[in-house]
Amino acid sequence: GQRDEEEEDHSLETFNFYLSEPLSKERVEAFSDGVYAIVATLLILDICEDNVPDPREVEKFHDSLLEALSEYGPNYLAYFGSFVTIGLLWFVHHSLFLYVTKATRLMGLLNILSLAFIGGLPLAYQLTSEFAEKSHNEIEAIQVSCVITFFASIFQFAIWTTALLHERETLHPFARYGGKEHAFMFAKLALYPSVSLGAFFLTCLLSEFSTAIFHLMQIVIPFAFLALRIFVRISLTVIKSVMPLSGRKVVLLEEEEACLSPTETLS
Repeated sequence: GQRDEEEEDHSLETFNFYLSEPLSKERVEAFSDGVYAIVATLLILDICEDNVPDPREVEKFHDSLLEALSEYGPNYLAYFGSFVTIGLLWFVHHSLFLYVTKATRLMGLLNILSLAFIGGLPLAYQLTSEFAEKSHNEIEAIQVSCVITFFASIFQFAIWTTALLHERETLHPFARYGGKEHAFMFAKLALYPSVSLGAFFLTCLLSEFSTAIFHLMQIVIPFAFLALRIFVRISLTVIKSVMPLSGRKVVLLEEEEACLSPTETLS
């Protein structure tokens, strides 16, 4: 029994050691950039292939190309929303690995899982444009898109969480706990998982507005990133201004106590 336990402990140590082994950060970033570029290209090909009006269709709109294009408005909205999602997730990924000083095998594995769902974003575009218009499964289509976005972003958050476990070895001091970018990194990485999960549950409660909720989520998030930066900066400024004041009060109280005589202190 003791031998079996020792073998199990040894195999667990070996597994943990394997996951914590270093991985080339440059290779991880290069592979990730390649996947993001391919996904963005697929999305562009999708919008260009099926959403250009035929010349005969333009004639129905009194030869007005703009009016003919307006018929594809929902598809263009879904495209821009999906492209913004890809762009912002790439931006978050770039910000994350800007502060990662050493990548590990576990971080590489989590990154691959995130990229697997990033690759599903063109599917999310198809579901929220053509499929949703031509079927009665609009809610399911929107919810699948929310799930794809959630898992693509939650694995990015998991990479940062993993890096925090060994932050002295894997993270720049700015992104470590207590660093000046720590709070903003947490908020930035938690934004997409929180919003996509919230949109998923909202579509369950307000099924009639599921498409509007999903597109609103895609449009609002870029502004939310800017609002987050401003909010975190203001919050940190307030905290820094409050902390010296509280420290100053403690110092003043200690000075007053030191000035008191022993009899006054006892009374």
